[in-house]
Amino acid sequence: MSFYEVVWHGHGIGDGAEIEEALQSYLFVKPEDGDWSRACSVAGANPHINRYSSFESYLDNDDCLETMTVTSEMISYALAEVT
Repeated sequence: MSFYEVVWHGHGIGDGAEIEEALQSYLFVKPEDGDWSRACSVAGANPHINRYSSFESYLDNDDCLETMTVTSEMISYALAEVT
Protein backbone atom coordinates (compact mmCIF):
# COMPACT_ATOMS: atom_id res chain seq x y z
CA MET A 1 0.00 0.00 0.00
CA SER A 2 1.43 3.39 -1.00
CA PHE A 3 2.06 6.24 1.41
CA TYR A 4 2.05 9.92 0.47
CA GLU A 5 4.03 12.85 1.90
CA VAL A 6 2.75 16.36 1.16
CA VAL A 7 5.33 19.11 0.59
CA TRP A 8 4.87 22.90 0.53
CA HIS A 9 7.77 25.37 0.35
CA GLY A 10 10.19 22.49 0.87
CA HIS A 11 8.59 21.31 4.11
CA GLY A 12 6.49 18.25 4.79
CA ILE A 13 3.09 19.52 5.92
CA GLY A 14 1.14 16.28 6.08
CA ASP A 15 0.75 12.78 4.80
CA GLY A 16 -1.79 10.10 4.13
CA ALA A 17 -2.44 6.56 3.07
CA GLU A 18 -4.60 7.80 0.17
CA ILE A 19 -3.86 10.61 -2.27
CA GLU A 20 -7.13 12.40 -1.50
CA GLU A 21 -6.41 12.33 2.22
CA ALA A 22 -2.89 13.62 1.64
CA LEU A 23 -4.09 16.51 -0.55
CA GLN A 24 -6.36 17.68 2.25
CA SER A 25 -3.21 18.55 4.22
CA TYR A 26 -3.02 21.76 2.20
CA LEU A 27 -5.84 23.03 4.41
CA PHE A 28 -3.15 23.81 6.99
CA VAL A 29 -1.45 26.32 4.67
CA LYS A 30 -4.56 27.78 3.03
CA PRO A 31 -3.90 31.35 1.83
CA GLU A 32 -5.91 34.03 3.61
CA ASP A 33 -7.50 35.18 0.36
CA GLY A 34 -8.21 31.60 -0.74
CA ASP A 35 -6.36 32.10 -4.04
CA TRP A 36 -4.59 28.79 -4.53
CA SER A 37 -3.51 29.67 -8.05
CA ARG A 38 -1.51 32.64 -6.82
CA ALA A 39 -0.22 30.78 -3.73
CA CYS A 40 1.05 27.90 -5.85
CA SER A 41 2.84 30.27 -8.24
CA VAL A 42 4.87 32.00 -5.50
CA ALA A 43 8.58 31.30 -5.88
CA GLY A 44 9.54 28.31 -3.76
CA ALA A 45 5.99 27.04 -3.16
CA ASN A 46 6.60 23.96 -5.31
CA PRO A 47 3.56 21.99 -4.08
CA HIS A 48 4.11 18.29 -4.62
CA ILE A 49 3.52 14.87 -3.16
CA ASN A 50 6.14 12.18 -2.71
CA ARG A 51 4.83 8.64 -3.09
CA TYR A 52 6.48 5.86 -1.12
CA SER A 53 5.89 2.13 -1.43
CA SER A 54 4.67 1.99 2.18
CA PHE A 55 4.57 3.84 5.48
CA GLU A 56 7.55 1.76 6.60
CA SER A 57 9.50 2.86 3.52
CA TYR A 58 8.75 6.48 4.40
CA LEU A 59 9.86 5.96 8.02
CA ASP A 60 13.05 4.24 6.85
CA ASN A 61 13.90 7.32 4.73
CA ASP A 62 13.87 5.27 1.53
CA ASP A 63 13.80 7.18 -1.73
CA CYS A 64 10.31 8.01 -2.91
CA LEU A 65 8.95 6.08 -5.89
CA GLU A 66 7.78 9.25 -7.58
CA THR A 67 7.21 12.94 -7.05
CA MET A 68 3.87 14.25 -8.25
CA THR A 69 3.36 17.93 -9.01
CA VAL A 70 0.26 19.31 -7.31
CA THR A 71 -1.82 21.97 -9.05
CA SER A 72 -4.04 24.61 -7.51
CA GLU A 73 -7.03 22.82 -9.05
CA MET A 74 -6.12 19.57 -7.29
CA ILE A 75 -5.87 21.38 -3.96
CA SER A 76 -9.16 23.25 -4.43
CA TYR A 77 -10.98 20.04 -5.36
CA ALA A 78 -9.58 18.12 -2.37
CA LEU A 79 -10.42 20.89 0.07
CA ALA A 80 -13.96 21.21 -1.28
CA GLU A 81 -14.48 17.70 0.06
CA VAL A 82 -13.74 18.79 3.67
CA THR A 83 -14.94 22.40 3.87
